[in-house]
Amino acid sequence: MPIFEFACNDCGQSFEELLRNGSDTSMVVCPSCSSQQVKKRISTFVSKVFGGSSFSMGASASASCSTGST
Repeated sequence: MPIFEFACNDCGQSFEELLRNGSDTSMVVCPSCSSQQVKKRISTFVSKVFGGSSFSMGASASASCSTGST
């Protein structure tokens, strides 16, 4: 089941709910004030990519790494 983020329109509390059907929010209540006046928020996520990247900051890896020897 996916996790959805909500905000209560009455008390402003943000919370998460597990919903079997993400489009049916009629049974979602605020855990803080028990209001059913909630609004689904847009969820963000973070992912970490392992391995190489084509992103460059304009300097090579050897130029940005200093070993302390001359």
